[in-house]
Amino acid sequence: MNKVYPNAEAALEGVSDGAVILAGGFGLSGNPENCIRELARRNVQRLTIVSNNCGTTEKGLGVLLAQGQVKKMISSYVGENKIFEKQFLSGQLEVELCPQGTLAERLRAGGAGIEAFFTPTGFGTKVAEGKETREIAGKHCVLEHAIRGDFAIVKAWKGDKWGNLVFRKTSRNFNPLVAQAGKITVVEVEQLVEVGELDPDQVHLPSIYVQRIFQGTSYEKPIEQRTVRKRSS
Repeated sequence: MNKVYPNAEAALEGVSDGAVILAGGFGLSGNPENCIRELARRNVQRLTIVSNNCGTTEKGLGVLLAQGQVKKMISSYVGENKIFEKQFLSGQLEVELCPQGTLAERLRAGGAGIEAFFTPTGFGTKVAEGKETREIAGKHCVLEHAIRGDFAIVKAWKGDKWGNLVFRKTSRNFNPLVAQAGKITVVEVEQLVEVGELDPDQVHLPSIYVQRIFQGTSYEKPIEQRTVRKRSS
């Protein structure tokens, strides 16, 4: 099975209006920049996007929001995006806020074939409204359901042509979880190497979770808020 594609345009073939997209990244760190640009170019509509956050007003997944392509967001943090705020308050954007650890576990469960799980996180808050609750081992818990997507878009630092992946630093937070929960997982890498070049002990995610892979280009790697310390005289 050939998993290597020439670019994002080819790798995202089949994404259609109404798709559920799982997007890796943490803030703007580890964003699948090539995939996001391609989704914007295709102008697919009514997307449901699952991601820790939705970029900033002008960067990351925020580009898709600005073009009105997103119908619903499932995320845990949305504080860096003014367009997100405006669309949510106007009723244009449906939002499901999910505690960050719960979001991570819902994605992990989706990839592991676990349909639902109980967690004490969120009990007694709006997060638990409309959900089944149960007392387990003396703790009040909320039933949370697994998340899976039609497509997962993922950024890795290095990958081989089978799809074995290595991540760097913060980008390892959500990208591996997203990759496991997609029906079709599309990975862009900074370095695409031959099979056998990666040390097996250094592989963070095995190839079984990856269906399509390509070498990304023109990475910006933006920073949300650049804060530097004044130099001492």
